[in-house]
This record gives sequence, structure tokens and C-alpha cells, in this order.
Amino acid sequence: MKLSVVIVNYNVKYYVEQCIRSVYRSAGNMPIEIWVVDNASTDESMNYLKPRFPQVNFIENTENVGFSRANNQAIIRSSGEYVLLLNPDTLLGEEVLPACVRFLDEHPQVGATGVAMLKDDGGFAWESRRGLPTPFTSFCKMSGLSTLFPKSHLFGRYYMRYLDVREANPIEVISGAFNMLRRSALDRIGLLDEDFFMYGEDIDLSFRMLEGGYQNYYLPRLILHYKGESTQKSSFRYVHVFYNAMLIFFNKHYRKRYRLLTSLIHLAVVVRGFWDLCKNQKERLAALMRVGVVTAPQKRFLCLGRKSSLEEIEVIADRNSLCCDYVEADEQTNPEGHLNLSVDVSEYDYVVYDVQAYRFQTILDLLYRGSVRYQVQLGTYSQESHCLITHKEVWK
Repeated sequence: MKLSVVIVNYNVKYYVEQCIRSVYRSAGNMPIEIWVVDNASTDESMNYLKPRFPQVNFIENTENVGFSRANNQAIIRSSGEYVLLLNPDTLLGEEVLPACVRFLDEHPQVGATGVAMLKDDGGFAWESRRGLPTPFTSFCKMSGLSTLFPKSHLFGRYYMRYLDVREANPIEVISGAFNMLRRSALDRIGLLDEDFFMYGEDIDLSFRMLEGGYQNYYLPRLILHYKGESTQKSSFRYVHVFYNAMLIFFNKHYRKRYRLLTSLIHLAVVVRGFWDLCKNQKERLAALMRVGVVTAPQKRFLCLGRKSSLEEIEVIADRNSLCCDYVEADEQTNPEGHLNLSVDVSEYDYVVYDVQAYRFQTILDLLYRGSVRYQVQLGTYSQESHCLITHKEVWK
């Protein structure tokens, strides 16, 4: 087996379905196996996914064991030469998996590779490439120096913005949303550290990969990460889990080296966590106070696809009171999609693509190119799932 793909699910069955379909499209004729680990979802995920994907391997947990442990459960059972850890809310272009596998085949010193992640508006997600959060790098991030001097090799190392996003480059930290790993390297450095329930495990794994003598690489191949911007960061649980993960990482890798700074760093992490929680709660309160005072305008959708798909979307739109306009198109008749000059995209909040009419690769390329000019978010529709999926919601 060439590649094993591991997806951890928790109550996001429709995103998982779309993710799996994009994986199979990207793999083409490559021999792969997919493992879906369900962390005790309450949305009937397994009853929904199993009949649709009988060829997929499923592991059903009776409790939420966390991201690290769930991935390890599948890695141990899998057999691929390479292992891809993939978030359920991602969508892959058709060129991604062949390119990453080919790169690992040709570069035996590379232990892991990540890719160019896009947000749902087509903007580049800077988490695609990161530096290790050493005390100094973390200070630059938390103090705002990395924002003031993003291109600086000294102050801007956290997001490595001085690297060209269009070129392959060695990096230090690969995001857990898409991390293709060499199994022989995993055998040498060990699996994900299960002390990390969620967050931080990708940083720890990347650190150990470098310590093991391997390189981590970024490849400029596009994927979409739907929920990279929509995690509920305003909750106490998120702040606690995230910043606790940062403390676990520091204590594991830097505590001995920076013993004199330990108390100060612990205090800084706690203060920053408290500050983020207060700031996010303030924003939530402000949003709640605006409810009923100013009614938000109805979101508008531009839908592109085959006639049969558009007819189905129209039924969903009527059922859910969505404001949609329709353009009959496919990749051959309208390769420019929503960037076609005859379409005024500025009037819309979402552009919805029929994924049987357009390749995922084309959709992502158009979204990325258009992000410079338009603030439009992506939606997808599939006649296989009969779902209209966006960053925040799924309509049926």
C-alpha cells in the first residue's frame, strides 16, 4: 500500500463525506486506504458514512479520546508507505496527493510534507508554514513583533512569511490539518504524543521529526481548510486546551534549556490565554447586543453548475429561504467560473460550485486567484450527497 489516509471525525459527517470524495479523486489510480476514526459522535456519523463508503476502514470509539490518540489508533492498523493525517473539514485538489507522494519518493531525507492551505474566501492560511515556537519566536508572536515585521527572518519566524508561497521550502512545523508522513520516519521518532488531547501535537511531531534528522517541507499545492477560521475560540474550553498544549510543549522540549525563564513563560502563557478569552467574550457580547438592533442583510449565493444540479440547489434554496442566482456552466463551457467577466461577483457573499461540473483543483485555483479582488466565500454542491456545504453551515 502506497498511502494511508487518516481522518478523525467528531460530528462533522457531511464535511467528512466531501473530504473522502476529494481524497479518492486526488488519489486517482494510486493504491490508498482510508481510515476514519470516530470520536463518539452524536450526529449518527457512522450510520451515515458507512453505507456510502464500504471500502473505508472505520474505527468507532465509545468516548472522545482526543486527536492524537485517535490518529494513533489508525496509524497502528494502517499499512501505507506514507501516512497522511487529514482534517475532516478539508478539500483536496486533484494534483495534491500525487505531488506529495512523488516529492517524498524523490527526497528520502524529507520525513513529512505539508501544503498550501486556503481559507474559505481563498486567502492563504499562514498556518501552512510555521517556525518552532521557541521562547523568542513565541515572544515575537505574542508581542506583535511578528505582525510588525512579517518578512523579518528574526521577528517573523512564527509564520515564515519571508518564504515565497509559490515555492517548495523546508519549514519547521507542519499543520496537523494536512501532514503527510514517511512511515519509516514515524517508526523511528514515534507516533503522536497522546499527552496532547487537541492542539500542539503537530508542533511536537514536527519538532521530533527535525530532531530525528529529517526535514519538514512545504509544497505549494492547494487544499481548502473550511473551519480554520471558525473554531469556537471564544470558549473557556478552547482557551484552556490550546494554552495547556503550549505549556505541555514547552515543558517537554524547552524547560531544561530555559530553566531560568520557566516561571516567566508559564505566566505569559496564562496571561495571554486569559486576555484572549476576555477579548473573544467581549466580541461575542457586542455581537449579541447588536442582535435585534440592526438586521443583517440576507446572504446572496451565486451557483454555477449543470442544469440538473442547479435544479436541485433551487429546491434546497426554496426550502431554506436562501437568496440564489444560477448560472449553467461547467469547466469546459466556462473555465473561468465566477471570475468570468460577464459575472459581477461583488454582488454575492458565496459562490457555490457543482463539484461534478468542476474539478476541485479548478475550484481552488479560481478561489485563490479571485481572493485578491473579491471577498466571496466558497460553497460546494454534490449530487452524490445532495448537500450545499459552506464554511459555517450545511443545507439539505
